[in-house]
Amino acid sequence: MPTFAAVDIGSNSCRLKIAKVVSHQLRILHEDREVTRLGASVFASGLVSPEAMAATLRALKRFQRAVQQHGADQIRVVATSAMRDARNATAFHAWVNAETGWNMETISGLEEGRLIHHGLMSEPGTGGKLLLIDLGGGSCEITLSEYKRIKETISLPLGAVRLTEQFLQADPVSPEDLASMRRLIARELRRAHRKIQPGKVQLVIATSGTAAALVEASAAVLAKPGKGKSIRKSARNAGTEYAPAALVRKLAAKLSRMTLPEREAVPGIGPRRAEIITAGAQVFAELLESYNLPGFRYSSLGLRDGILAQMLAAQDQRAAVHRQFEQERWESVLTTARRYGVDMRQAEPVRGHAVQLYRDLVSLHKLPEDYETYLSASAVLRDTGKFINHQGHHRHTQYIVSSSEMYGYTQVQRTIVSAITRYLGKSRPQPNDRALRNIPAEEHKNVQRAVVLLRLAVALNQDRASDVLKVAAKVYPKRVYLEVEPGRTGAELELWSLRKEADYFREVFDRELFATLA
Repeated sequence: MPTFAAVDIGSNSCRLKIAKVVSHQLRILHEDREVTRLGASVFASGLVSPEAMAATLRALKRFQRAVQQHGADQIRVVATSAMRDARNATAFHAWVNAETGWNMETISGLEEGRLIHHGLMSEPGTGGKLLLIDLGGGSCEITLSEYKRIKETISLPLGAVRLTEQFLQADPVSPEDLASMRRLIARELRRAHRKIQPGKVQLVIATSGTAAALVEASAAVLAKPGKGKSIRKSARNAGTEYAPAALVRKLAAKLSRMTLPEREAVPGIGPRRAEIITAGAQVFAELLESYNLPGFRYSSLGLRDGILAQMLAAQDQRAAVHRQFEQERWESVLTTARRYGVDMRQAEPVRGHAVQLYRDLVSLHKLPEDYETYLSASAVLRDTGKFINHQGHHRHTQYIVSSSEMYGYTQVQRTIVSAITRYLGKSRPQPNDRALRNIPAEEHKNVQRAVVLLRLAVALNQDRASDVLKVAAKVYPKRVYLEVEPGRTGAELELWSLRKEADYFREVFDRELFATLA
């Protein structure tokens, strides 16, 4: 059974989780965490400091030893808010790769929220209507979930490290700085309300270290004498930890009047968390009040669990998460297509032929299995560029697809899909093209072969939404035949279009292409 490793390079801390697949489920083997405060210098100056880089790399090298000891077959390393904002992120990417061999991937705030949701949905009792809150060092992700599916998600620049660096340099915090920070929090929450209006939710789940600290601190410090212990005991017995909104509000006010040594002495907070807990507590207090929420339940699951769940879904078709993952990924493609006015009556026949050609010609193209999904997405999204301008719409499509948020697709995967859509006109893929610049060199040939398959699928559909042609592919050592069954209006235009692709087909596959009537 394969072993997966997930590394989350956050703005406040780095986390590692290693899991083995057992009976189509994940069994956790190892976890590790290190506070590196990577985002502190970014939010102050826009640059990751050399000291923060070095501290993070020391943690990553320790993680690497654990990954090697557990024999992980696959690892995914993601970075979040600090790397999204840092002007020298490219240099840090290169340093991480040089020291560990890992390719660090910076994900968007929305993708971060979606992966966190994916991780939390593996926890029992997460059905129904839920509001999920992940308050990290650089950002705060809020997600509305219904029956294990995302309804809405938003990422706000309200991370505890970010707000501390921006507002809270005095100790204790000055009333003026606290008021300025609260005004910013209120403004960002108004933006969240425009997108997420949860109404009555069954449960609020919060993740990250700030949430964990608030749960323990509110029970230990603010409960009545003797009651804090009983609260923690009952929470453990129930398998959850809960923080009522009223206690969070009181704790936030109390922490804002404390000095750093006083905050360090609060149970559940500790030295490193004490530096940023004031800002984090204020965000939670304002958020709970803004949405009129009774409190939140803490969960130790988070981004790295979502990464592991996605790796399992991609590798194991019998895993419970596989079908859900594939459905959500496809729905995100359809959402993007609808946003840019794609006519699905025209797109669906092209997608059907692209998938058929992928399967019928597998002995010829030898593309990885993922390319069937890439071709499906490319077929549906190929005309999104017309939303901007019909003139040069293939270039516009490439830009839209590579820049769009599509759940379940990494940046490299989106770039591959965008490159396949780019070359459906007169141009052909060239190694130095902008569309291929961020795609690994070993994938360039695969992209070129996928382009040919999609061009054939487009050629088979010359405005035939209501009269889709049937085609059969036959592969021989030196030639390939596409036998087309005529529709009600014949197939002359499609045959002509297919024959126009013969030269490029020969260039890519080194075989002759013949298009004939069945």
